[in-house]
Amino acid sequence: MGEPVIELRQITKNFGGVKALRGVDLTLYRGEVCCLIGENGSGKSTLIKIISGIHEPDSGEIIIDGFNYKRLYPLDSLKKGIEVIYQDFSLFPNLTVAENLAINELLLSNNLLVKWKDVFEIANKALDNINIYIDPKRLANDLSVAERQLVAIARAVLRNTRLIIMDEPTTALTQKEIDRLMKVISTLKNKGTSILFVSHKLDEVLQIADRIVILRNGEKVFDGKAESIDRATIVRYMIGRELSHQLSLHKEEKKDVQVVLKVEHLTRKGNFYDISFELKRGEILGITGLLGSGRTALALSLFGALPPDSGTIYVEGKQVTLNSIQDAIKHGIGYLPEDRVGEGLFISQSIGKNIVVRVINYMVKKIGLIDQFRVNDTIQTWLKQLKIVTPSANLPVSSLSGGNQQRVVLAKWLASNPKILILNGPTVGVDVGSKMEIHKLIRDLAAQGMAFIVISDDIPELLEISHRILLMKKGRIVGEFLREMLTESKLNAMLTAI
Repeated sequence: MGEPVIELRQITKNFGGVKALRGVDLTLYRGEVCCLIGENGSGKSTLIKIISGIHEPDSGEIIIDGFNYKRLYPLDSLKKGIEVIYQDFSLFPNLTVAENLAINELLLSNNLLVKWKDVFEIANKALDNINIYIDPKRLANDLSVAERQLVAIARAVLRNTRLIIMDEPTTALTQKEIDRLMKVISTLKNKGTSILFVSHKLDEVLQIADRIVILRNGEKVFDGKAESIDRATIVRYMIGRELSHQLSLHKEEKKDVQVVLKVEHLTRKGNFYDISFELKRGEILGITGLLGSGRTALALSLFGALPPDSGTIYVEGKQVTLNSIQDAIKHGIGYLPEDRVGEGLFISQSIGKNIVVRVINYMVKKIGLIDQFRVNDTIQTWLKQLKIVTPSANLPVSSLSGGNQQRVVLAKWLASNPKILILNGPTVGVDVGSKMEIHKLIRDLAAQGMAFIVISDDIPELLEISHRILLMKKGRIVGEFLREMLTESKLNAMLTAI
């Protein structure tokens, strides 16, 4: 091993009486890729925020270059060469790509004046480092989720950073971009940079890790070389038990099942062209494609957020016009977005309010007062059914881990019992145990008649739960397959083929 970059000794942290970390030791070494994994709520995010200076530990020591610290502040972490790519990317939406990329350099320079030539030089260098091009003048708010992810990665590798923490860095990336990121990580490792890689994707962990650290309920339960552990053992350490595998429910297609959604020749110029397909009652339809394939624009169009230029949409046999989100909701269509924080949640509101926000109008008594019993019953039902880990539904939804936030978004829509639910990356940032539980829930709801469109570049996920899969490229559907026709390698090959 190389020399230590940072040492954490007996770190503890409590939130409202809940122990997030219980005496955790962690040492990160120069030129090492250490993968930190654990279920949602295991303490990963808290540990990252202590290293980056956002949280102060209740007890323990942080050692850098032989100096002991009771806590770090964010500027301390930057000065010590620590960079973090968070799940929510931590970009300023009202600033340009160039400004987001250069901001850390500007803060550390202490210059009172901004030289725009320098800003764009910094931005272009950052983008060149990972071999991508995004217009530096574009606002971060106008970027897709995948583009925002790439900007965050470019910013983190800009400086001669000693430690880069990557919190679920591949959740919004296609396989091609993931492969490119892995090459960047290998390059950084060879230059002596330490990487703390946080991921729920165990295949990625086993591919990239030199060392694996596993947290469970705020405690470190494993710390060892990646070659010394296999996937099944990782899962057992994460959840504290053997995980029984659920078989997929791929039922044979019945000819008389009602078509709940029919799309004919749908086009929105610049996004997608001549899209036609059917979705049957109780069916799970997967849609995949690379960045720029038009899959998210299609989903937003079906949800009324991006009305099409031409084409026809039918819901339960009746032609409908979806010119607004309200139109889609009226016709029983729900949408779980890929950006749960920016688009799916009222982040400062309570967990409970986020769950019932879609159905609160149906919980009003005749005298005009909200039926608090029904509200609380609905909240507790979905907390239990989706296993959302929280000491209280009254806490802000921002207090939850990323995976639990995703479940709250899912609960919000399921509470309204939609006919059609569009899920864009339904298990992004969700641990392996929770992922299987969400998959089972989707299957069970489909068996009860709910229809799903699942948009994902997680190929194993699509193969696990879909009845059919549509492949999109450059805004068009280029293939439609029954799940039984596909393998992971075959679908990946079609995705990356020119």
